[in-house]
Amino acid sequence: MADVEARDPKTKFPKPGKSEKPQKYPGIEDNMVTKPVYDDASYKASGRLEGKRALVTGGDSGIGRAVAVAFAKEGADVAIAYLPQEEKDAKETIEVIDAEGRDHAAFPGNLTENEYCESLIENVVKELGGIDILVNNAALQRHFDKMEDITAEDFADIYRVNVIAPFLLSKAAAREMEPGSAIINTASIQAYEPSSMLLPYAASKGAFVALTKGLAEELIGNGIRVNAVAPGPIWSPLNTHGSSPEKLKKFGEKSKIGRPGQPIELAPVYVLLASDEASYITGEIYGITGGAGIA
Repeated sequence: MADVEARDPKTKFPKPGKSEKPQKYPGIEDNMVTKPVYDDASYKASGRLEGKRALVTGGDSGIGRAVAVAFAKEGADVAIAYLPQEEKDAKETIEVIDAEGRDHAAFPGNLTENEYCESLIENVVKELGGIDILVNNAALQRHFDKMEDITAEDFADIYRVNVIAPFLLSKAAAREMEPGSAIINTASIQAYEPSSMLLPYAASKGAFVALTKGLAEELIGNGIRVNAVAPGPIWSPLNTHGSSPEKLKKFGEKSKIGRPGQPIELAPVYVLLASDEASYITGEIYGITGGAGIA
């Protein structure tokens, strides 16, 4: 008889956070007490991305790492982009991709810098021979105790990483992509259910949803599909900076499933949206929220 407990979504993964300590930005996965689950034996690859070449921003850790690893397992060559201070996490991701026998590349840099954004796609094409999949996953998130603490600079910084950089990368990637290529954006449930303590981040994710739909309409003429995934509470380094120990202990417990999601639980959706099996899917936002839904 199958292991019923292992199949129950409420207990498939443990509830982390009880002993987690807040980190300074950007948060390092290697420093977390309870490591996010980015790979799992239950995931069975089937060569769905064979021959494709992908760039995953924020691919060093969290959701980005899970997506990069799943892409490699499915046969894609993978490049990751990440902040220089995340080098330790990035090396682990690259080691796993390498173990899958896939070509890979790593590009440290800061998405707030125009020069880095402008050269990133060019460097990926140079290293991997082209680009078929772009995952705009990197994000900047800041927590605030009250509205009076939020400044114009906070909005500018967050929009630069969460909206402007993905637009610039998508525009550059579209010039290099052939029909059948895909762009996948990481939005958030915050675009639909904004939290006051994350207001600039939530607003940027709302803008990212609009950007996704606009790009989808523009690029389908070139045979390029554009979609987004909107995660709910996912256990990753992004949530270790700005949150108090008390909030980390209860992170994700209010979801209908009763726990935060793990990065591996999102990866299969990114694989679908990147694959040729999603040839009739564009301009869609896929909510992975532990039951909260998006509306």
